[in-house]
Amino acid sequence: MRLIDLSQDIYQGMKVYPGHLKTVVFEHATHEETSQRFEGGFSFQTTGFLLNDNGPTHVDSFSHLDPDPTAQTIDQMSLDLFYGDAVCLDVSDVPAHTDITAEHLDEVEKASPVDVRPGDIVLFHTATWNRYVGRREYLTDFAGFGESGSEWIRDRGIKTFGVDSPTPDNPISRTYPCHMMCRREHITHYENLANLDQVVDTRFTFVGFPLKLQGSHGGPTRAVAVVEH
Repeated sequence: MRLIDLSQDIYQGMKVYPGHLKTVVFEHATHEETSQRFEGGFSFQTTGFLLNDNGPTHVDSFSHLDPDPTAQTIDQMSLDLFYGDAVCLDVSDVPAHTDITAEHLDEVEKASPVDVRPGDIVLFHTATWNRYVGRREYLTDFAGFGESGSEWIRDRGIKTFGVDSPTPDNPISRTYPCHMMCRREHITHYENLANLDQVVDTRFTFVGFPLKLQGSHGGPTRAVAVVEH
């Protein structure tokens, strides 16, 4: 068994979706400060941080996608959505600012040694993280699902999906058909994944439990692929 980290580092200055709270990290308490409170040599240090619920590697809550006041927040969603059999398909050849279509996805799956099964978690390797991590292009230069590609996800019975970019939608879109499909069909997704090149064309177990933030509209996540040798 091999564990592959699919999460991005969290640090001050990391790229977050435009309009979201930027990540702030600060030294909260030091060994020097806390040692004065104890005898015998004990001390501790801690770090403080401010983080958007949709900032780093995360999964969207249904309340983030849907204005219906009854839509579930991240702490209300079933844990089953965040764990299960998974595959990763390679869509990295689709040019930036282009819609990923159902035709693209049919071709990619046909060329892959793994197939998508109903109930799978499916990750899509756009290579955005590999190409642009830490650069401003990470927020702008990638492909995203158009209407037909979004409906392909629904039609294949995919439980949850994820991308290694800030949004599964085409960044030049004004209508966000993929998020709208997720709203309508109650399908959630991960954003800002990493290292998907290490699991492309592989079947594995995905583990991506979000922080249990009460009333939150997204859940920062340490996403991991469990790959059997």
